[in-house]
Amino acid sequence: MQQAIDIAWRYQLLTYPNPAVGACIVYNNEILSVEAHNVAGGPHAEVNAIKMAFLKLNPDSPLQNLEQSFEIHEFLIQNHNNIFHECEIYVTLEPCNHIGKTPACANLLKELRFKKVYIGSLDPNNEATGGKITLEQSGVDTEVGVLKDQCDDLLFPFLKWHQDRFRFFKLAIRADGTCDGGYITTQDSLNLVHEIRAKLDLLIIGGNTVRIDRPTLDSRFAKNKKPCDILIYSKEKEFDQSIPLFNIKNREVFIDNNLSNYVQKFSMIEGGWSLLETLKNSIDMVMLFVSFKDSKELLFNPLQYNLKLLYSYQINKFDTLFFYKTLL
Repeated sequence: MQQAIDIAWRYQLLTYPNPAVGACIVYNNEILSVEAHNVAGGPHAEVNAIKMAFLKLNPDSPLQNLEQSFEIHEFLIQNHNNIFHECEIYVTLEPCNHIGKTPACANLLKELRFKKVYIGSLDPNNEATGGKITLEQSGVDTEVGVLKDQCDDLLFPFLKWHQDRFRFFKLAIRADGTCDGGYITTQDSLNLVHEIRAKLDLLIIGGNTVRIDRPTLDSRFAKNKKPCDILIYSKEKEFDQSIPLFNIKNREVFIDNNLSNYVQKFSMIEGGWSLLETLKNSIDMVMLFVSFKDSKELLFNPLQYNLKLLYSYQINKFDTLFFYKTLL
């Protein structure tokens, strides 16, 4: 289950409005595959893991050319040849039990007759829940609550935007805590930020940053280059309209100093320490990119901002990404 959790965090926030989910398939104590849900509308984590496991056992199968969820489900149900009967699958979230943009994963697991299904968190979405019951009623051995706390942490952003809205703060710093002087982290981190921007309903940035840095705030390094709307958090309403962010097509730019006027479900604040201090009571999570290029010791105390570490991983040999939950 930890393997499934680890890969799912790599896609955290990229699957909006779906949750980040990971899956791991094991046969005779050997891991056959570890996969995640990559993008909303695409195959779910279980399907990606089953596909990879099937191809590991049948490398020349035409399954390798199938990418759409319905096609993959249909192929596996017709061609599984009982190869998963002795396999176990670990899933961070209860397999979905409804047909939407993708077929029901619970039905696929039922048809493939896995030896056992381990589930981290039950699905809080009433439309999708019920996978556990479907599996148990079909005779599939099912266990719920494996590494539940860690799976619940993974699910935290989804729970927030599913309930009302999710707002998080993105900050890039050096290991010594400084965040001035242009780009700090590597292109890999910048690519990830741009991928997330392309998913946002709203990007919030401080007025001083706009005036000083004159940013574009686009998603040019993302696969989907959709521009997000911008809220400039500022008491002063006058800005130089030649600043690049004002000249992006299909974008709205708002200027306000009251976040309560904006109820977009998925929004990110980009800024430095002072803006984090100002808005820390208005955010749910902090996404902290740290560059360890010049130092190996992180001089940041999350307790001063009332933060709890949810997860962290190395993006590359220089950059590490930390996810902190705010404790209001």
